Amino acid sequence: MARQIVPSRSFHRLLTSRHYPLASPAPPLRPLLLPKALSRATAAASPQLPRRGRRPVVAASASAPAPSSPETEAVPGAWGKVSAVLFDMDGVLCNSEEPSRRAAVDVFAEMGVDVTVDDFIPFTGTGEANFLGGVARVKGVKAFSTESAKKRFFEIYLDKYAKPNSGIGFPGALELIMECKNAGLKVAVASSADRVKVDANLAAAGLPVSLFDAIVSADAFENLKPAPDIFLAASKNLGVDTDECIVIEDALAGVQAAKAAEIRCIAVTTSLDEDALQQASPVFIRKDIGDISINDILYGGSNAYHSM
Repeated sequence: MARQIVPSRSFHRLLTSRHYPLASPAPPLRPLLLPKALSRATAAASPQLPRRGRRPVVAASASAPAPSSPETEAVPGAWGKVSAVLFDMDGVLCNSEEPSRRAAVDVFAEMGVDVTVDDFIPFTGTGEANFLGGVARVKGVKAFSTESAKKRFFEIYLDKYAKPNSGIGFPGALELIMECKNAGLKVAVASSADRVKVDANLAAAGLPVSLFDAIVSADAFENLKPAPDIFLAASKNLGVDTDECIVIEDALAGVQAAKAAEIRCIAVTTSLDEDALQQASPVFIRKDIGDISINDILYGGSNAYHSM
């Protein structure tokens, strides 16, 4: 007969220490690691949820343990409450980073400037003005007009790369959005792109604007990612505290912006590899949005790189 493992009183006090009176600030959220034996005993009480497509949607208020793995084993409840998910657009919802770079190459080609798609990678996720202007500075382009370049960029991008329902949405994006909504979470797009590109990309990906409780784009902001302003505005628009939000990002600037806003961030490797993303310390990393489950969002998936 297996011996039952009972947590000590000191461990019980540790688990319950998040329940502070309203006047006391809660500490930063971070996963709590247990010895494997204790974690296995805890996990035995409740089975893991199956992957997307084969599992029921879990209500946001449900109490269920995070899945365990040999790499990292999370204690139920240590992840903290989640009420909203803030999705970046390019590279997260839409497979649009590479088409954006090709459109930018076209813009510079019309100016007679030889550039490659790789020249734009360091400026990914920072907004079109920095995306185009950064390369112009590096290449020493004289009399460069950011506004004229942006205008031409949008014309080329919308005409060649982002036609409605052209299939640039990542597999699994719509499913995860719907699972979040069905679990009672609010969802928002929080992008450093201008609204004209946000609307075009969502239409090209077959993601109706009506799916989202808020859309925050670059147009109204002076400071774009890696500044936290866009994520802070999205949190405010949703009426959800930042400590109850999750950001999903692909760009280093976006992960840095989430960290500056003190919002937990799940990163995806659609634009950069794990080593590059780990520089900004996302809480964990997945391959792409199709590999993120509702269990990851609600309870903090454990079988991934963690850094809080």
